Amino acid sequence: MAEDHTGLRDMNERFYRALESLDLEAMDVLWSHERWVRCVHPGSDAIVGWQEVRRSWQEIFATTRWLRVTPTAVDVTVLGGVGMVACSENITAANEDDVGLAVAQATNLFQRTPAGWLMVLHHASPSPVQLTSPETGSA
Repeated sequence: MAEDHTGLRDMNERFYRALESLDLEAMDVLWSHERWVRCVHPGSDAIVGWQEVRRSWQEIFATTRWLRVTPTAVDVTVLGGVGMVACSENITAANEDDVGLAVAQATNLFQRTPAGWLMVLHHASPSPVQLTSPETGSA
C-alpha cells in the first residue's frame, strides 16, 4: 500500500514538472490516451478525449512564456485501481508582457495500468486568494 502511495505521489510530481517545463512530450507519457479522459483547466469547460486534452496543453504551452506551479496540501488516496491526488496549486505564470498569480484547487485522478499509474483526469478550479498585509499579517 505504501508503494502505491509513493508511485502515485511520484506521478503527480512528474505531472507538475511537465507542466512547469511546458513539456508536451512528458505529458504524452503521463496521460492515458483514451477517448474518455478529461481535463478541466481553471475557469474552463471540460475537455474530453486524449487528442483534445493534448491539444489544450499544446495551446497553453505555446502561449506561456514561463510557469511555476507549486502544489501544497497534497493528499494522496488509493482506491483499488484508481488513485486520487488532491492539492492546492500555487501558480505564477508569464504570458507575453504579463505575470499573474493564482491559486487553484486540483483533483488529479490516475488509473493503475500494466505500465504504472496514468493520469485520466486533471480538474483545477480557481480558488479565492486572500492576500495579507506584510506589516500585520492580516487581510
